[in-house]
Amino acid sequence: MDGGPYQSAVPGTLGGHRRTGVYGRLDCPTALRAIARGGYVKERVFFLDEATAWAAGYRPCARCMTEDYLRWKALRR
Repeated sequence: MDGGPYQSAVPGTLGGHRRTGVYGRLDCPTALRAIARGGYVKERVFFLDEATAWAAGYRPCARCMTEDYLRWKALRR
């Protein structure tokens, strides 16, 4: 991946944030609060699935994907 945008006929199932490198569910309470405050949107990216997000160098959200985050954290040790 070159970091550029890619159009897809299939909608993404996960949302991410470019600056933090975190991805999570589209209904993540933390992301929705940030969006409601007017932030986050310009840096928002979408992923088809977890494998795509991982391949792009993103990590799971600790809030909405706790089990996946703990697995990711354990793999970093």
